[in-house]
Order: sequence, then C-alpha cells, then structure tokens
Amino acid sequence: MASNHKVHKFEEVAKHNQIKDCWLIIDGKVYDVTPFMEDHPGGDDVLLSSTGKDATNDFEDVGHSDSAKEMMAKYCIGEIDATTIPKKRVYVPPVQAAYNPDKTNDFVIKIMQFLLPLLILGLAFVVRQYTKKE
Repeated sequence: MASNHKVHKFEEVAKHNQIKDCWLIIDGKVYDVTPFMEDHPGGDDVLLSSTGKDATNDFEDVGHSDSAKEMMAKYCIGEIDATTIPKKRVYVPPVQAAYNPDKTNDFVIKIMQFLLPLLILGLAFVVRQYTKKE
C-alpha cells in the first residue's frame, strides 16, 4: 500500500474506474478498492458508479457500519487535491412553458373538426336504418 500522505489529482483518480482498477474519493481521501470489488456487499456496480466524482455523499447515504468505516483504512492510498475536483454543476430545471389556453382550444377545435363529420355520418346512418320502410 502506498503512503497515506500522497496527494492525488482528481484527473488521475478518475482514470481508475474499472473492475480491475477502481479508486474512490471519500471524505478527502483516495481509496483503491480494487481488492474489495468482489467482496463488497452491494456489488461491484455500486463501487463503479461512485468513480470519477467525490463519493462521500454516496458512502454516507448508505449508512455504513462502524466496522465498514474501520475497514476503509487498509484501502486508503492517499488524499485528494481538493483544488483539482471539478466544481459541482448547479441543477437548472428545464423551463416549462406556461399554460396556454389558446393551444388547448386549438386542440379541441381540431378534434371536433375530425369527429363532428364522423358523428353526423353515424347519426345519419342510424336515422336511415330506423326510418327505412320495409
């Protein structure tokens, strides 16, 4: 295991995102969890989905046990240079169009233009059938 004092750049850590080469960033530390991939109770997909980013929130959201937190020490290979972590992107919700009653009315008008002739034809057919003299 490498010294815990080595400082890694984010770009370097992000490259380790495979089953046979997996590094994570948790609480400012870098962990090489490659040897733990097969043993992780949540499966290797969980670990792989946390690569290429600060996985602290992912780790804490699961609510790991104290023994899991203690186990992490043997996988620690250094610290992350926080200045190299990309800034979080701010979520910008999509712009929703305001309700436009004119468009709704246009839709209803188009439907009625299609259905009204069919209704009239159907009504004419029914009237003809019942008024037909035998």
